[in-house]
Amino acid sequence: MATLYTKTKLYIEANSATWDDTKVSLRNDGDGNGDYIKTWTYSFSKPTDSQIASYETAGNTAETLSGVLSKRQTEYLSWQEQLDKLYHDIDDGKLDKTGSWYTHIKAVKDANSKG
Repeated sequence: MATLYTKTKLYIEANSATWDDTKVSLRNDGDGNGDYIKTWTYSFSKPTDSQIASYETAGNTAETLSGVLSKRQTEYLSWQEQLDKLYHDIDDGKLDKTGSWYTHIKAVKDANSKG
């Protein structure tokens, strides 16, 4: 289930705006009623519950993609190590699909597919 933050962010973006902490805030009072939009000062209307619910599928997709990209980021080598691999691949004449940089990047991407 997508978070209220993600669904609200998608609603804001669908209205050609970006998330701005000075214009929207979310809250959970811990009373069992869950998260809700506490403040809203955008020039367009605050989303209704049904409008927020309509972003469930898109929200799930966005959160899944974010998780994949985050996992990839932790598995990639540092940029310094990647540059070193590229240097050695160029020096060895392996700047193709047999080079160590390419095989590393491909392995990370294959292990963490976007779907």
